[in-house]
Amino acid sequence: MWLEPVSRRVFLRRSAAWTAVLPLAGLPRGRAAASPADLVPRQVFFDEPDYINVRVSPDGASLAWLAPIDRVNNLWVAPIADPAAARPVTRVTGRSIGSYFRWAHTNRHLIYFRDHDGDENYRAFSIDIATSAVVPLTPDDGVKSFMQEIDHKFPEQVLFRHNQRDKRYFDLFGINIVSGASELKFENPDFLDLITDSAFQLRLGSRVNAAGTVEIFEQQADGSWQPFLEIPIGDVDLTGLIDFSADGNTLYMLDSRGRDKAALFAVDMTTRRASLLAADDEADIVQVAMDDETRRPFAAKSIRDRVHWIGLDDGAGQDLADFARHGPGDVGIISDSLDRRTASIFYERDTESGEFALLDRNTRQVRKLFTERKALADVALRKLQPVTFPARDGLKLNGYLTEPAQDGGGKPPLVLAIHGGPYARDAWGFSPLHQWLANRGYAVLSVNYRGSTGFGKAFIAEADREWGGRMHDDLIDAVNWAIAQGIADPKRVGFYGASYGGYSALMAATKTPETFACIVDVFGISNLVTFMATIPPYWGPWFSVWKKRLGDPGTEEGRAFLIERSPLTHIDRAIRPILIAQGLRDVRVVPAESAQMVEALKQRGVPVTYVTFSDEGHGFARPENRMAFTAVTEAFLAKHLGGRYQPIGDDFAGSTLKVETGGELVPGLRS
Repeated sequence: MWLEPVSRRVFLRRSAAWTAVLPLAGLPRGRAAASPADLVPRQVFFDEPDYINVRVSPDGASLAWLAPIDRVNNLWVAPIADPAAARPVTRVTGRSIGSYFRWAHTNRHLIYFRDHDGDENYRAFSIDIATSAVVPLTPDDGVKSFMQEIDHKFPEQVLFRHNQRDKRYFDLFGINIVSGASELKFENPDFLDLITDSAFQLRLGSRVNAAGTVEIFEQQADGSWQPFLEIPIGDVDLTGLIDFSADGNTLYMLDSRGRDKAALFAVDMTTRRASLLAADDEADIVQVAMDDETRRPFAAKSIRDRVHWIGLDDGAGQDLADFARHGPGDVGIISDSLDRRTASIFYERDTESGEFALLDRNTRQVRKLFTERKALADVALRKLQPVTFPARDGLKLNGYLTEPAQDGGGKPPLVLAIHGGPYARDAWGFSPLHQWLANRGYAVLSVNYRGSTGFGKAFIAEADREWGGRMHDDLIDAVNWAIAQGIADPKRVGFYGASYGGYSALMAATKTPETFACIVDVFGISNLVTFMATIPPYWGPWFSVWKKRLGDPGTEEGRAFLIERSPLTHIDRAIRPILIAQGLRDVRVVPAESAQMVEALKQRGVPVTYVTFSDEGHGFARPENRMAFTAVTEAFLAKHLGGRYQPIGDDFAGSTLKVETGGELVPGLRS
């Protein structure tokens, strides 16, 4: 979740898992390039995994997952009794199928989504796994859609929402996944979100008022709407509606109102009485595992420095014991058969590939299915160490540190790697970025700065009107902590950030250039005023929250504040070399944000290299583009920080990377 005010329900629902340039001509200054045998190829870290999102069919007879064909992710299926008999059921080319897909309750159809070159206008399709017949389910041509509701009582019907009529609001449709026939169920006048139940009945709708409070309304029998509850702006990140029980009488929700850490509650829809089901004093409850038939939760998850599960009944307690007995790792429950006999699960690990497995609740056995990334089998990975340290104002911060293998040659260079969001977080597990940079000889530090989620609402509130302020101070405090601990060479510190992290990278370049030797900015915001003027129309209902948190561009005071906190305003302080990358189809941080920063840097004579990708949006979805970008980044960091690097070789093959300016500043490139 990078810079997107997503619907709370979309975020919380059980759908989520329980995620023409020349080769280098010379050596960068610094350490001599190591021989290729000494380095793990970039492709090992950044190519597509061998298996993604392995899901059990509702009848428990089949498995489906995503796996690459010629580096493009496609859907595969296999009998659960014989996974080796897998076969692809799609053969899309160009751009991968999105990582989110679902089995339909026909047990022979899969529902999946694709967008156009990163424009985030996801179109839904169904495919018959027996005949390979594909049926488009939602409109094309600039329409964004998502699944609203699916239930076993309606095997061929699914509820979807899309914004074809009005780009700001998503109407509700019932769509036949076999024929594609679509029926409008509700024309959405102005609701941010709609909440339905397993009977496909529209129950609740939410709006955001001018104060940033989420107002939730209940639909009455006569079609009118009455107030149901309110979520103050300080609780909107952590409070959300999850699902109704199958009988429709109980609403399950995460709620931080009246407390700091979000907890799981059950609300009786008759009496409106809420009952506490699960809480963690150290972290927010962020996800629940649901029984698809009863629509009742059986486990709740929080993330401290590692994942922590709370079983809500004896059966869930036994599941957790079975998971632990099978092996180490942070476990995610991906899917269950409808009868809950079989579950597909994933073990996240930091120093080896993750593992997909199956739990048989009849035999209580967990058996391995697949290794997520087979290429990691012979790679010596470095530990991702949870760390904590105080900010300058005493606020406790946490993060994750990866240290390179050392040869006794002194303190290594450090790359500060900052997550997007900003209302998101880093978590423990396999990090391609950390492992790649550590293999090149860098220490890597990621920070859950104030505003990161999972640590309670007070921690989020600490970030209000602190973009470029105390949020940035947290990052400098992290660097100073690492230096004081003897982890890094203070003269060789680099900054790497994407999205909000890219904004932070530009702030580092213009506010604290003395701390960093070089900067890597990936689709970062350069001007908060122009950023807020170019948000997608479907972010509009959430805009009042952004105005309260960042500043209101509609007032003189707010506009002045946003200008002061914009990197472009302080361009006269920029002196360090900077690499900027941008997807030209980005709808969150539009290309003009990068282009105006590049032009200002050039006018100031600051060394800047700018690369673009014509078929990417807010991220690098195509592996060919990931390879190209990381190849350029690796050479750039090696030149300025002295780490090791792998020659580019053929890592630009198939990429749309274009060097817009400053290619001569990175060895082997040219504009």
